[in-house]
Amino acid sequence: MSSQVAVASLGGTITMTGSGAVSPTLGAKDLVQGLDVGEIATLATIPGASLTFTTLLEAFDWADKQVSGGAGGVVIIQGTDTLEETAYFFDCLWPHDEPVVVTGAMRHPGLPGADGPANLAAAVVVAGAANSRGRGALLVINDEIHAARWLRKAHSSLPSAFESFPGPLGLVVEGHPHYFHPSHRLPALPRPQDVPAVQLVEATLDDDGSLLDWLNVGGVVVAATGAGHVSEGMAEAISRARFPVVVATRTGAGTTLRTTYGFTGSESDLIKRGAVMAGWLCPRKARVLLRLALGASHPVEDVFAARGSVF
Repeated sequence: MSSQVAVASLGGTITMTGSGAVSPTLGAKDLVQGLDVGEIATLATIPGASLTFTTLLEAFDWADKQVSGGAGGVVIIQGTDTLEETAYFFDCLWPHDEPVVVTGAMRHPGLPGADGPANLAAAVVVAGAANSRGRGALLVINDEIHAARWLRKAHSSLPSAFESFPGPLGLVVEGHPHYFHPSHRLPALPRPQDVPAVQLVEATLDDDGSLLDWLNVGGVVVAATGAGHVSEGMAEAISRARFPVVVATRTGAGTTLRTTYGFTGSESDLIKRGAVMAGWLCPRKARVLLRLALGASHPVEDVFAARGSVF
């Protein structure tokens, strides 16, 4: 295999056609016409909301095989609804210096100003660039390069829907990636053979926490209020939980605290009850990491201590 970029499609808006309401129909070969790429594969043709960990593990195995065989990088095309989660999934597991880049589109091919072709072309450029090496998994969309760890979808429909806190990792300008920050990566987690079920539960006003008592899962991520706070009822439910509980902030930015507040349901109280703080990881990424950690039998607290902090 050459050092060209390999491209695989999982579906999403970028592949959707139709005379009215659209659905996924196009394959990878339809999308890469005119681009200088290597291996091409259509691994699925589904919307982003229907992706599963099984599909993602298959995509990971395909991408790993391409790079191990000589590809200079990989682009994974998919729906944008779950891009922030899948990008982080790849980032946790990706063992290579060659990058894996995820991309998609906010406007389907039948709309004026469809952004899919430009996003895919930029993604291929980034995946094949020497200065992209060692950066793990990246999202390229709207000419912005986002680190998987900080990425979030912040608007339902605009082409500029994606943002990162504290900002993009770089930009694609005149066909070249420009990075604002040096590369810094943690070692990859081992690929799990299985990923236990993990539920994401949002803490809300007057929440008694009873939902946790009914769950039969491998773990739970609680999207807590503020800096990692829940009601007294939810705090008691966390104490009763028969599975690991990770607490993240639902605010969209910032970190969970550890020692500032001491009331029942505060971050320090939840830690005493056995909960693990997600740190800077949002609830959705915390769920991805918890599933991977449990699937690889890694100590949950150690994994989140390493990956939830700023580095």
